[in-house]
Amino acid sequence: MNALNRHFLLFALSASFIALLFPPLFTWVKPLIAPLLALIMFGMGTTISTGDFRDVWRKRKVVLLAAVAQYTIMPGLAVLIGKLLQLPEELMIGMVLVGSCPGGTASNVIVYLSKGNVPLSVTMTMVSTMLAPLLTPTIIYLLLQRSIDVSFSELFLSVFQLVMLPLLAGLLVRHFFAKQTARLETVLPSISVIAITLIIACVMALNAERVLAFPVAVMAAVVLHNLGGLAAGYAVATVARCDVIDRRTIAIEIGMQNSGLGVTLANQFFQPLAALPGALFSLWHNLSGIALARHWSRKATFVESEA
Repeated sequence: MNALNRHFLLFALSASFIALLFPPLFTWVKPLIAPLLALIMFGMGTTISTGDFRDVWRKRKVVLLAAVAQYTIMPGLAVLIGKLLQLPEELMIGMVLVGSCPGGTASNVIVYLSKGNVPLSVTMTMVSTMLAPLLTPTIIYLLLQRSIDVSFSELFLSVFQLVMLPLLAGLLVRHFFAKQTARLETVLPSISVIAITLIIACVMALNAERVLAFPVAVMAAVVLHNLGGLAAGYAVATVARCDVIDRRTIAIEIGMQNSGLGVTLANQFFQPLAALPGALFSLWHNLSGIALARHWSRKATFVESEA
């Protein structure tokens, strides 16, 4: 299992490549994506305590700062990159849609694998999600002069079911069965590796036709958008004098968007081409996140000296 964790990136890339060539091998995972995410969040819950969330409350100003950064940096980067690369209108719309979305649940998984601050990541995801029904349509209207509707109840309920409920269940299990859950701590990261790899491969399989078309300009835009968000998030956290673990957590949270929501909004309100940036972002930000998780988890033992 340790070998699986060490070679996570290679494992995910190999599965993605196979999914690209033979999509039916992984499309069956689609109805299991939500349960797999819930399983990962449950596992996270067994590794943290209520005291960790009390620490997040003391950092509530950081959570607010991250939310502001999420809804300014990512939409701004989308417009800047789109103009620099001279993307067509529908692709520019797709970039802005992704940039205007809240943080995604995948960020919580990557923070966990990075040995980051999971309670802080979860809290930031919930806060940005609660703000999304107000801020996402507002930003899209200001930047694109287009009107859309985002359902607060559906969006919040979805994230609550995928993130908070299994996380709370894990917390309760750890509280009442501490000895038993302690034995699982060496196994849980490997379960998460397998689950997130299956999810990435499934996303790749479902979007194989789009990826094989290899739209170079859009792929470049998506990569720059994600990397720019990661770098900007780390910079903002550094200026705010956060410790190293929180800097990494905030960087991941800002750089990884709820691109699935972006795809949904594109299909609902715009032309099909507008969904392409969101689909590619879903693939790329997971792979870049895995690479970061692998790098930062190796350095975790040195975090205190760095801080």
